[in-house]
Amino acid sequence: MDELIAIVDQEGNLTGASIMKFDAHRLGVWHSCIHVWLYTDDGEVLIQKRVADKDTFPDKWDVSVAGHIGAGESALDAAQRELSEELGVEIALKQLQEIGSYASDIQHSEILIDREFHYIYIAKLHKKVEEIVLQSEEVSEVKLISISDFKQELLAKNKLDKFVPYTSAYYKMVFETIEEQLFM
Repeated sequence: MDELIAIVDQEGNLTGASIMKFDAHRLGVWHSCIHVWLYTDDGEVLIQKRVADKDTFPDKWDVSVAGHIGAGESALDAAQRELSEELGVEIALKQLQEIGSYASDIQHSEILIDREFHYIYIAKLHKKVEEIVLQSEEVSEVKLISISDFKQELLAKNKLDKFVPYTSAYYKMVFETIEEQLFM
């Protein structure tokens, strides 16, 4: 689905201009997205498997929720909206904790250049996995995985291609922040 999104610079600063998402990807224009990592008291994170017909990273396991920030929408509001759309999870804005940001510049093809500035959030999952309602156009399945098992899978070279690629610094920030929350 195409949508109007705000143009940002590589540091995530709004430029004041907007563009359709399709054109942003075709032209390689920087824009903003959100990532939300849901975790449990047992030290697990929820990951989603992207549908097979996604134009980027089809059939790969990814962050609990990811999505574009609409033009005029705050990152926090986009995070709350995407949680509801993709997983049917309703979370109050105050439960979403921003933990950092991540710039990603990937050229998937000549006509798909993904230059995104991600705002990263964490939140406790207060719903059973069986109660999650998947947005069939985006998500094919979800599962909980312990942070320790996730780290092991990311280190296993033969399993690395199962996941959307993020840097080790990205994962370190996410996992360390969640682990700090668990021991507070």
